[in-house]
Amino acid sequence: MSTKARTVSRRKFMEETARAAAGAALGASAIGGLLAAPPPPEEKKPPGATKARAKVILVRDPKVVTAAGGVDMAVAARMLDDAVCALTGAEKPAKAWRQIFGPKDLVGIKTNGWRNLPTPPEVEEALRNKMVLCGVPPASVRLTDHGARTELGSCTALLNVRPARTHHWAGMGSCIKNYIMFVEEPSAYHSDSCADLGAIWNLPIVKGKTRLNILLALTPQFYGRGPHNFDPRHVWTYGGMFVSKDPVAADALGAELLRLKRIEFFGEDKPITPTKHIEYAETRHGIGVADLKRIDLVKLGWQEKPLLA
Repeated sequence: MSTKARTVSRRKFMEETARAAAGAALGASAIGGLLAAPPPPEEKKPPGATKARAKVILVRDPKVVTAAGGVDMAVAARMLDDAVCALTGAEKPAKAWRQIFGPKDLVGIKTNGWRNLPTPPEVEEALRNKMVLCGVPPASVRLTDHGARTELGSCTALLNVRPARTHHWAGMGSCIKNYIMFVEEPSAYHSDSCADLGAIWNLPIVKGKTRLNILLALTPQFYGRGPHNFDPRHVWTYGGMFVSKDPVAADALGAELLRLKRIEFFGEDKPITPTKHIEYAETRHGIGVADLKRIDLVKLGWQEKPLLA
């Protein structure tokens, strides 16, 4: 082979070697990219979860529960006024209530009639009077518990009020659970610790109608096991009301109050049915805020042993 031929062959060999090396480097880079750990998937939020915040007013007065165990209506009415003023930012009760209800409303007050711990009639009457303060004609105010589906279904505005207590099926008798009487078959919502009670709030009969929620903690029941269980030893005078436009936030604070009282009373958190319906009301059904870190609690009045920080 001539010198010239050897020179061309060597040059060709070097060029091909360089191309192969470059290709190998590129291939290694590509393969390395394929083998590298993929970026973490974007965190998916539950369907109803948001970063929204909620405001809840906790108002307390030691004189609202009388020595005989009843309720002082004048004190209860003043507590309601104070709470609604704090909630709306209005200075006067009349103006505060009129920000929520008005003369053209057909108001349904969804109360609770459980025989051992019902919504006190004094609170019911005080709320009727507040509707008159808003200019709502007395004939346009309806109040019921078990008749909610038939009597309150046509109302344009709802006011939800009930006492806080432990509950055999749901963990806690709550503002959310109070609407179970708006459905034809309440027992259909009892499965899995009443997990999907929040779905009721998205039904046409009530959706978007609730203007105010009042979870009473005047003499709440903090422990109980078994259907319709009631034990006077597990009831205490707290003298409070949680007032909010958000039923989930009010219930979340109420459940936490009962939990803290169980710890104080028993020295531990005695197990009850999980209150999962409160969490799911936010994460599945999107009707409010269940995360205590996103609830702005405003405490008014009596501050002795509030339990809640």
